Amino acid sequence: MKRGILIGAALAVTFAAALGAVYGPELWAAYRFYEVLDRQYADDRTRGGAWPRLQASCAHCHGPDGRSRNAHYPSLAGLSDSYLDEQLRAFAEGRRRDPQMSPLAASMSEEQIKRLVAYYARQRPVRNPDLVADAALEEQGQATVAANGCAVCHGERLSGTDRGPLIAGQGASYLADQLMAYKRGERQDPTQAMQGIASAMSEEEIRAAARHIAGLDPAKD
Repeated sequence: MKRGILIGAALAVTFAAALGAVYGPELWAAYRFYEVLDRQYADDRTRGGAWPRLQASCAHCHGPDGRSRNAHYPSLAGLSDSYLDEQLRAFAEGRRRDPQMSPLAASMSEEQIKRLVAYYARQRPVRNPDLVADAALEEQGQATVAANGCAVCHGERLSGTDRGPLIAGQGASYLADQLMAYKRGERQDPTQAMQGIASAMSEEEIRAAARHIAGLDPAKD
């Protein structure tokens, strides 16, 4: 009886060793794979909540982590939490209109707004890469920005203050579209400052200012 148990145990050990030789590498690889997934999920929760993250859908227009690669869409990375919160609520309440953003913002819960605002506010901003070199337009734009005192609200490097959002490095097309919207009264600034500035600018000056601002480095000190 005892001999039979020992033989059975030996066979079991031999069988386990054989299985280990055949399937061991695959089991180890699977273990490592799930270990990586666990770390990824932990990182997702740290950065913006468990997957699927709401901000993933925003990447289609605003780029990965809010860094836009399309000059027609704004970057969200690095914008202040107060500005992001105000704009989402403006879209949701109809104070600012956009065929895509208005219904999206209106459908968001309070918790989703807070999560998005916190996520994008802590991302590092980068300059939109979609920019065509034009020295003459750049020079005109620099003079236009200085003449209109944009730094008073947006900061010396236009990287944002409590009174105005970061605009340095945003897409030139987006910046020009927003200035034109202020000029035409399609977008409202509660302080009325942007309507007054934009209404006094020609379309050429708007295009030049947008070109200059788009070329600035948005990285903050």
